[in-house]
Amino acid sequence: MEALQNLDLTPFLISLKLSVVTTFTLFWICLFLAYFMAYREFRAKSVIESVISLPLVLPPSVLGFYLLVFLSPYSTLGKFFDENFGLRFVFNFSGLVIASCIYSLPFMFSPMLSGFRSLPASLRHASWSLGKGFFATLFRVLLPAMKPSLISAVVICFAHTMGEFGVVLMIGGSVSEQTKVASIAIYEATEILDFTSAHLYSAIMLIFSFLVLLAMHFLGERSNKIRL
Repeated sequence: MEALQNLDLTPFLISLKLSVVTTFTLFWICLFLAYFMAYREFRAKSVIESVISLPLVLPPSVLGFYLLVFLSPYSTLGKFFDENFGLRFVFNFSGLVIASCIYSLPFMFSPMLSGFRSLPASLRHASWSLGKGFFATLFRVLLPAMKPSLISAVVICFAHTMGEFGVVLMIGGSVSEQTKVASIAIYEATEILDFTSAHLYSAIMLIFSFLVLLAMHFLGERSNKIRL
């Protein structure tokens, strides 16, 4: 009981904040990206889809290393932002957001792409024939028809970001109250043989992950019932 009272919940708050910001950012990026990739044909389409899906198979440490190299204030890109805007993207929360958006991109993109591709083309054509523009067709016709895919994309992206370790460790390190997320807190507790804290951190993450998945199934079933 005493260990629970002394448990620092800041890493979970940072993880939660990171997940919310990453999910919100990727939702809008992937919404238009998935629409474009679903309904446009061009030569480099398969190449772009492969690049977007690369984080699914690329080791997190590899992705984290290259992000660290490119975003470092000693690199051309990092130096440009540092000298002109005073922005540094390593070992701070901004860097975590950039790394998380890149690493979690396919987890938001893939369900959205599948959702758009599952819709009949007649749905778009009917909307256009009635004089509806792009945004009206997208937000009033297409998105309501692919709600289960949107729910899956948001929940999976959010849950995946909550559990990130390798990428956030490489780009953000373990700065207290800034970049020390829950997964890093578990690792550090285990490293110093503080198994009590590691158990508590892990149990909280386990319960949270279960509740997120339960919510996804509940919302998915509810959406299917409404459609029926």
